[in-house]
Amino acid sequence: MSLLPSRFIYLSADFRFYIENHTRNPDDLSRKQVRIYQLYSRTTGRHVQILGKKINANGDDGGKYALLVVETETFGSHIRIKGKESEHYICMNEKGKIVGRPDGRKQECVFVEEFLENNYTALVSAKYKGWYLGFNRKGRPKKGSQTTQRQQEVHFMKRQPKGVVDPLEEFRFTTVTKRTRRARRLKPSSKRN
Repeated sequence: MSLLPSRFIYLSADFRFYIENHTRNPDDLSRKQVRIYQLYSRTTGRHVQILGKKINANGDDGGKYALLVVETETFGSHIRIKGKESEHYICMNEKGKIVGRPDGRKQECVFVEEFLENNYTALVSAKYKGWYLGFNRKGRPKKGSQTTQRQQEVHFMKRQPKGVVDPLEEFRFTTVTKRTRRARRLKPSSKRN
């Protein structure tokens, strides 16, 4: 029986296999993260709202149906999106149609977040590869089979509910111009006199 060198074991370790299996069948011990935010649709300029079985992208900023509870598993970026008010999940059926369901435990209700270069987020179905959550200009859901990552219809931005301050926004940075430099130089000298 020959033993393999230890460096071979490190090179052949592939954790993607473990993560894929874990996200498909998560156990009850995994820690779930729950966040509340809104999804701003790039095409409509409004927010995704879950009205029960019907879902659209015509919600107002801070509207009760636009508040979404997003459940994230520990591994990967697999999420389930539930309406806070309606308590229905966003799901995609086998025809690619976007529907709201009260039970979000099925694989049809799991989406994978893809972070895009333009700072938007796309949500692709975990069950139906290449099918994205998307809405047309009127705010109606698009079929998953008619979507691609490059379309504006599938681009979303996560936003805090109206009135809630994002912790990162509390620290605002200002640009320094010649005028602000001059004002800073004048302030200390005026205090000395």
